[in-house]
Amino acid sequence: MAKSRRGRGGPESVVETVHGGVAELRPDRERPRGWTLLIDGAPQSHVDLDDPAYLEFAYQRRLGHIADLAAPPGKPLQAVHLGGGALTMARYIAATRPRATQQVIEIDAPLVQLVRRQLPLESGWRIKVRGVDARAGLAKIPDGWADLIIADVFGGARTPAHLTSTEFVGEVRRALRPGGFYAANLADGPPLRFLRGQLATVRTVFPEMCLTADPAVLRGKRFGNAVLLAADRELPVAELTRRAATDPHAGRVEHGRALRDFTGGAAPVTDATAVASPVPPAEVFD
Repeated sequence: MAKSRRGRGGPESVVETVHGGVAELRPDRERPRGWTLLIDGAPQSHVDLDDPAYLEFAYQRRLGHIADLAAPPGKPLQAVHLGGGALTMARYIAATRPRATQQVIEIDAPLVQLVRRQLPLESGWRIKVRGVDARAGLAKIPDGWADLIIADVFGGARTPAHLTSTEFVGEVRRALRPGGFYAANLADGPPLRFLRGQLATVRTVFPEMCLTADPAVLRGKRFGNAVLLAADRELPVAELTRRAATDPHAGRVEHGRALRDFTGGAAPVTDATAVASPVPPAEVFD
């Protein structure tokens, strides 16, 4: 059952227990129809109902850049979102690319119900939400259907192990059209063992990769998000670098030899060896 928390002269927070924990939709005091989704107190995503093309979180801005560069401006995309959250990226693509066709795969049905009830999608958006496990849902996507696949799946603030293996990434490539983009939101901290393992894993499937993150995260100074982009074609590294550098929270893009050096001798992950991403330290959410 949903509970409301009184706001100070504005909208109230909405709190509800979902499969993943306690979800809270907290109003943004600076944007009249802006909301932040938190799960067990950890911020997950942000939505502005008046401006669905607005992206508050740094990692979502980086995913937005990738969506912008996945096809010429305005061209409809066929996109798959593994993990839904507040449906922020699906809203962004619908707003920036009218007539886009999107599938969101989100296992937490009560969370989807909460989000769709409190933060309704605009009529006319071609967004289908499926309440199944991300890997099981991905298996149902036809070969070569997607122009863009975004993986942003967290359970208890960790990426589930079965979404980190070479077998999983192989399924991603199967569902992508030739030239399509795979983008993954990854979270790690020092010594960045998980992140390096993911780079080694994706490299076994895709010939081209780059990584965008806060420089402090890449230096192993703190826990944070890194967005990986992979494809079977040359990537728009120069444009991604320019965009990341001019973001409110500037990021750095690693590619080519520098990225291979960063990966070091990390071994690819398989279904037999996969583990979930590390637990974020408590201070990350303070």
